[in-house]
Amino acid sequence: MKGTYLGEFEEVVLLATAILASDAYGASITNEIEQQMGRSVNLGAVHAALHRLEEKGLLSSRLGGATAERGGRSKRFFTVTMAGTKALDNIREIRNRMWSAIPKPA
Repeated sequence: MKGTYLGEFEEVVLLATAILASDAYGASITNEIEQQMGRSVNLGAVHAALHRLEEKGLLSSRLGGATAERGGRSKRFFTVTMAGTKALDNIREIRNRMWSAIPKPA
């Protein structure tokens, strides 16, 4: 397994994949990020992040069945692995700890 450091965009892609569960593929992940964050996302950037996350062992993928509307091409579906779940839990814990460490205004 490659290093597990996550950049901000990788974290967002991993979260969107977790949200979508069994329906997580490139276009659906892109749409989920756009809906959740209210910003435009490049599909190519999502695919690059998915590849990196899979190399790190945080995602696994499988090919779905071929469909007529995709010209016979199969979709690649992604699933968060146990290591991916642990990474997300760790990130949330660190962020929560840091947020709670911010001094309250007087």
